[in-house]
Amino acid sequence: MRYNADMNPCWVHNNLVVVMDTLVTLCGHSEISQPDAVKDWLNIVTRELLSSGADIFYFGGYGAFDRLAASVIREVKAGQNNVKAVLVLPYLNSNIDATGYDYTVYPPLESVPLRFAISKRNQWMVEQADVIVAYVTHSWGGAAKTLEYARRKKKQIILFPEARPKDL
Repeated sequence: MRYNADMNPCWVHNNLVVVMDTLVTLCGHSEISQPDAVKDWLNIVTRELLSSGADIFYFGGYGAFDRLAASVIREVKAGQNNVKAVLVLPYLNSNIDATGYDYTVYPPLESVPLRFAISKRNQWMVEQADVIVAYVTHSWGGAAKTLEYARRKKKQIILFPEARPKDL
C-alpha cells in the first residue's frame, strides 16, 4: 500500500495512482473482437481496483463490453456488500434491463434532447469518475468520444493494453 500527497491510501497501476474510495466508470465498444482477452484483463483490473478501495462502478448498459464488464464486476465483487454496480440511465423512461445491478441512477438530463442523451450521460459518468476503465480499439463512435472526453478532463485511464492504435 502506498500513500499519495494527501496521505490517502492508493495503489499504482501502469504509473497511475488510484486513490481508495474510488468511483470507476467503464466504457467500451458495443462489439468486442477478443472477448476472452478482454474478460481476463477486466478480471485483473477490477480485482486490483477493488483491493485498492474502489467501491462504485458505473455502467452504461449498452453493448457487449458493458455486458461483459458488468458480469465480471458481479463475479469479482461477490460477497462484498460495500461494492456497488450502478447502471446509469440515459433516458428517464428507459427499457434497459437493470437486473444484476445494485441500483440505477438517472443524471440531470431532463433538458437534453433525446438524440444527445447517451453522449451527455457518458460525459456525466466521466465527470463523476476518479478512474476510467476503457476498451477502445478505434477512434470513432461513442466509446472513443467518451475516452477523448476523459482525457480532456484529465481523468486517470486504464486502457485495454491491446487497444492502443496510433489514432487513440
